[in-house]
Amino acid sequence: MPKKIAKGWTILAVGSVPTILVLGNSMLIPVLPQMKAETGVTSFQTSLVITLFSVSAALFIPISGYLSDRFTRKAVIVPSLIAYGLGGLLAGFAAAWFSAPYFWILAGRILQGIGAAGTSPVAMALAGDLFKGGEQSKVLGLMEAANGFGKVISPILGSLFALFVWYASFFAFPIFCLVSLLLFLVFVKERKRGKNAQSFGRYAKGLLSSFKTEGRWLFAAFLAGSVCLFTLFGILFYISEVLEKDYQIEGIRKGLILAIPLLFMTSTSYITGSKIGKKRTRMKASIVFGLFLMAASFTALIFFQRLVPFFSVLAVSSIGTGLVLPCINSLITGSVPSARRGIVTALYGSVRFLGAAFGPPVYSSLMEWSRSGMFLVTGGLSLFAALLSLLLIHGKRRARSGREKATLFEKWQLS
Repeated sequence: MPKKIAKGWTILAVGSVPTILVLGNSMLIPVLPQMKAETGVTSFQTSLVITLFSVSAALFIPISGYLSDRFTRKAVIVPSLIAYGLGGLLAGFAAAWFSAPYFWILAGRILQGIGAAGTSPVAMALAGDLFKGGEQSKVLGLMEAANGFGKVISPILGSLFALFVWYASFFAFPIFCLVSLLLFLVFVKERKRGKNAQSFGRYAKGLLSSFKTEGRWLFAAFLAGSVCLFTLFGILFYISEVLEKDYQIEGIRKGLILAIPLLFMTSTSYITGSKIGKKRTRMKASIVFGLFLMAASFTALIFFQRLVPFFSVLAVSSIGTGLVLPCINSLITGSVPSARRGIVTALYGSVRFLGAAFGPPVYSSLMEWSRSGMFLVTGGLSLFAALLSLLLIHGKRRARSGREKATLFEKWQLS
């Protein structure tokens, strides 16, 4: 196979992992109101179907990251995809066979979350291993676009599957996982770690040293990524509820409408990843500007309730999210030597999952409190992340000896 074609298949295989991952939440968003009606649970209990998946993933991601550094990325991703698919089967069969399936569905979602822990964040580290320089940023941008593409099609797919039966989406997960697994096994070639891998104690000491030196800008980057996912899934949960309750919009129409803001985010992510290269000042500018766009858009939504104006203003926040996420991916992935890349990208994945986890239940509570208050809180949180990124992310180069490798950890110095 020609080298260029083989590389294309490798990118497709690695990019399929974040696409599969995002289906875990977004595909169920349109189904949540129907699940609530069929199982007889409350809105808060329904939101736990999203939350427990994300929380379990966030808790297990650091373990997966360490194991991927200790052994190989592939040795973690493959069993994780299998666990992800099995969790879908457990939730699906519980919904089909049991008269009170709610807690079994939650068990399946927790198993899916554990599987998800070893997928997208580890795949991000793998992309950092396989690609270098400007090509690395482009591939990471493609991965964020693939993540966004999954978000775009997932509400539509979830609505389509619900036409058959509301729990059909659970049975779709193992099929998607199998496709990604086959692509990964065939097209991803990875070097094995040496036998002299670091002990856990030495590994942890090096990790703590890295965070002690670079912790402030990493904190700002981690928070920005978490805010993006928190607001995204919170707003999607809000829209799903409003479309069905206030406008009686269900099924495919609902899925298509939910896909609109995600389409803007995905397109922007792809363009941003293609243009930023390894220019750190451009990355910082995109992060700060994107967060300011989000803050302005969410605040302005107070004044818009009709669907067309509402989604026109919401699209601005989606563009902002698309500017932020690929840049953070490139900064974090390029900032760490390969020996600790898995755990740092895993920790970043954890905070993203926590953001996605708490979005639906928090927005469920905010919706009951005040619509205007909900959007003001969202805008204020985005503004806080923008200011923190503006203050803490700097790009001063420090002098280094000729033997030192040029990682972003060595290049960045914070005031």
